[in-house]
Amino acid sequence: MNPSSLKYALTEEERRTFNETGYLIIEDALSAAQVADLTEQFDRIYDGKIEGGHDPKTALFYPNFIPDHDVFLDLVDYEKVLPKVWGLLGWNIYLYHAHMIATPPSGQAKNDATFGWHQDSGRVNMEIETHPRPRLSLKVAYFLSDVSEADRGNFWIVPGSHFMDTMPLPEDRQGQPEGAIPVRVKPGTAVFFDRRLWHAGTPNWSDMTRKVLFYGYGYRWIRTKDDMTVQHLWERSDPIRRQLLGAGVNCNGHYTPTDEDVPLRGWLKEHQPEMVLR
Repeated sequence: MNPSSLKYALTEEERRTFNETGYLIIEDALSAAQVADLTEQFDRIYDGKIEGGHDPKTALFYPNFIPDHDVFLDLVDYEKVLPKVWGLLGWNIYLYHAHMIATPPSGQAKNDATFGWHQDSGRVNMEIETHPRPRLSLKVAYFLSDVSEADRGNFWIVPGSHFMDTMPLPEDRQGQPEGAIPVRVKPGTAVFFDRRLWHAGTPNWSDMTRKVLFYGYGYRWIRTKDDMTVQHLWERSDPIRRQLLGAGVNCNGHYTPTDEDVPLRGWLKEHQPEMVLR
């Protein structure tokens, strides 16, 4: 990790925004060249899935894409983003989940049916007995297509809803919850969101395909949410990237980590010591 990455450290304004609203938008996180390279590999995978039988009229949810190309691997510890992740979660973190989503045009007339509102993490939301529920993880969504206009399969959110354990929905299943808004961003934008934030995917009523990469970061004692077949990448990764890819000394190190388990902690002690308070 190059110390120059600290110029992208989480600011107090960004921390306040994320803590209060549950999300944070970073425009131009990716350069035009990065968007082009990522889109090329995204399209290669997407086209291959269609050739393999995936219905081109339905959304593609494809997890465990990190091993498919180094352009995806390089975002795991991306200098413009990772400092903000550790700024929010701390140093005992790794990439526990990653998936790409392609949302093609629905071919359907626009309607006002209630979207599929949810919080991430499934059973966690039923089995942890706290209020509000704990943050535990966050996702970074890299947008490769232009969703700056409405009806393009936009990601919808209810700002501030990460403190709510339930989300009141219209009884007739028409319309969206109070305060719901679409996230409208340009290609190259990174959107951070708390796993507890109530959000929903939506139909794509445009004539373009929405393309997004999701990187989920959580604490190292959380199990992976997909296969994450990245172990073969450890040998050619530097220590911090290995940590983010799930490497460690032993199982206990996920709960009581040594310096060898969490090289990010050692790096922060040297370069950003205020992040290592315990």
